[in-house]
Amino acid sequence: MPTYELSVILRQMSRPDMVATLKRTATAIFDKGGIIRKLDNMGTKSLPFKTSAHGIVHRTGSYFVFKFDTPPAAIDELDEEYGRDVDIVRKRIYRADVSQREEITCTLHDEMLPPAYREDVQKMIATADRNKTKKVFQYNTGLDYYPFQK
Repeated sequence: MPTYELSVILRQMSRPDMVATLKRTATAIFDKGGIIRKLDNMGTKSLPFKTSAHGIVHRTGSYFVFKFDTPPAAIDELDEEYGRDVDIVRKRIYRADVSQREEITCTLHDEMLPPAYREDVQKMIATADRNKTKKVFQYNTGLDYYPFQK
């Protein structure tokens, strides 16, 4: 199945309504036989220009990007379904470049280790050990006395 990106601008709404809209959007992909790889929240921003959708003028919106795999025949159905959704201000489906597909490696074994044995924790400990060395005053400053009280 090819990989696609769905960029969506949702109308400004409360968080529970936004979650319900995102679940509805994701369920539509699942119903068509798709698999969601990643969901990015780009935040709520003002739109570059006022946009009219479903009879309402919008000036702000919440930006989201879905990366998903689905059969090519389902794209038209998804586009039509998202066009009817009143909570979606703008939507666009792009075909993702195959060369940019990220290779995912399983790190479950490393994450199941106790914290003292994890590689990232070992790096933090090594960084902390390097910072333990305390700077010592050098008495060879050219002065014949220590300028600060001891």
